Amino acid sequence: MSRKVCASAADAVGVITSGATLAVGGFGLCGVPDALIEALHDLGVGDLEVFTNNCGVDDYGLGILLAQRRIRRVTASYVGENKEFARQYLAGELEVELVPQGTLAERLRAGGAGIPAFYTPAGVGTLVAEGGMPWRYAPGGEIEVASPAKEVRTFGGREYVMERSITADYALVHAALGDTDGNLVFDKTAQNFNPLAAMAGRITIAQVEELVAPGVIDPSEVHLPGVFVQRIVDTGPQAKRIEKLTVATEGAAA
Repeated sequence: MSRKVCASAADAVGVITSGATLAVGGFGLCGVPDALIEALHDLGVGDLEVFTNNCGVDDYGLGILLAQRRIRRVTASYVGENKEFARQYLAGELEVELVPQGTLAERLRAGGAGIPAFYTPAGVGTLVAEGGMPWRYAPGGEIEVASPAKEVRTFGGREYVMERSITADYALVHAALGDTDGNLVFDKTAQNFNPLAAMAGRITIAQVEELVAPGVIDPSEVHLPGVFVQRIVDTGPQAKRIEKLTVATEGAAA
């Protein structure tokens, strides 16, 4: 058996300590590494800084860590459906850096590729580039910590803002299929931020719904090569959650 394979989710995340930085895959409730997050919750670590698209919902995914006040800072592209996330941010209990979604994706990818920074037109002429976005509020509602101004340069007559890449101590990701060497395959839109988060982690931990031997996965079907994955655990099929259910009222037109 490969040295990357862990016996359980608890074993897989057992290396993570309080104060760590985490890149976490998933989008809404799709492709969330839920078993790893639950195991991290049970481990009792806190004071975490998280890089993720969003924090899921109050009772699932990163929401369970937020509810226990285990997260001190979040870099994300939106608050989503997590009411506790919004409450902690507005109450000054949580530091939040909101980033344009495409910029967040590229910051993670760049970190994994060894690129320290890059230029993008997203955010030019706004507080994203000029600074002043509220990262942390004081209890009274005033801004306690604001974002700094960023370097802006002109290329080909167009302005671009410099964004720094993201690397994290650990990454937590979910995949549909993986082999014992760490090669991963993601299911449809569950690919979302998972490969990017995996690239950004110095130690990447993957939960998979099915774990197979090396060679079973056709190399042309691999979405993320095993070189980016250091620990892997078979957590079985994942229950599918619905983030926001909308149903037609009785008598509504089809």
